[in-house]
Amino acid sequence: MKSFANWMIVTFMVMFWGFRIAVAYTAGKNIAFITTPINYIAEIVLLFITLVCIILVVKRIIWGGLIYLISYLVYFGTDLFNKIIPIMSGEQIGANVGFDIFISVIALFLAIIVVIDLATDYTKRPNDKKTDWFFNNKDLDREVDEKADRNNYKIY
Repeated sequence: MKSFANWMIVTFMVMFWGFRIAVAYTAGKNIAFITTPINYIAEIVLLFITLVCIILVVKRIIWGGLIYLISYLVYFGTDLFNKIIPIMSGEQIGANVGFDIFISVIALFLAIIVVIDLATDYTKRPNDKKTDWFFNNKDLDREVDEKADRNNYKIY
């Protein structure tokens, strides 16, 4: 993990994974919760896929992010599509449908952010050709003798 942003993204992945565990557990025990899984079996499979992807993202492997994005696009993207089409046709929605849409949007947004974060590790900053000749050339380093003044005078 290279930066604070990497840690925060992984933290949000783990938090969303924990939320989906709570959703799957409450659905399995028939306890009322704020949302229900789209497909219970697919939710359990997605939880295990997400666990592997979190480990790969911590190791900064791009395939983990891509698998995470594809699995979330298939699971939450289809749910989002199936819930938005009736809204566009003019049907009224309930609070639970609105919350399901919100959860699906958050999941897709998180998956896209993960892939973007991993992709930035593989982009290379172009070299600054104007200054490389100076900083990469050891012949131009200043030779300091033993009589040199090593005080760092500062004028305040």
